[in-house]
Amino acid sequence: MTVWLAGRKDADQLLERDPLALLVGLLLDQQVPMERAFAGPYVILSRLAEQQNRPVRDDERLDAAEIGSYDPQVLAELFATPPAVHRYPAAMAERVQALCRYLTAEYGGDAAAVWRDVPSGSDLLGRAKALPGYGAQKAAILVALLGKQFGVQPPGWREAAGAYGEQGSRRSIADVTGPEELAEVRAFKKLMKARQR
Repeated sequence: MTVWLAGRKDADQLLERDPLALLVGLLLDQQVPMERAFAGPYVILSRLAEQQNRPVRDDERLDAAEIGSYDPQVLAELFATPPAVHRYPAAMAERVQALCRYLTAEYGGDAAAVWRDVPSGSDLLGRAKALPGYGAQKAAILVALLGKQFGVQPPGWREAAGAYGEQGSRRSIADVTGPEELAEVRAFKKLMKARQR
């Protein structure tokens, strides 16, 4: 499996190996370019490593318990350090921390447990909607992303993902596998915004 969500090898490799990074990337995916959002988890990991005066290890992952227990002010500063992790670094630091605290409390910090052994697409959608910072649309996109690119396909996953689960669609990050698809998704989003005006 090779994902192309951030368009950066180091960031995409983190998304492949780290379920928490994937959840954080999708959480950050609002009001910034998609690839910037999905590069965010690697930026966070790098800055956490920098605070310990060491490089990022090849097998390293984000730690939900560590981020959840971080001093909120220090975490906000880490997000705001140029180049900022997000357009709204303080708000997003708070949301990422809330997500990490929830995953630690509900799943022992194991982000993949959100979808591991889930019996149905509707159950997966329900678990995704319960994640802090995830509304109905983001939850449906997560179901589609997991199904289309990560092989998480419980019965009824396409139906649970709604239009995002359609085969061959170009609606969201779930459909991005390279620069060409990213351009198609951007064009679709631009068209939808124009129709809403």
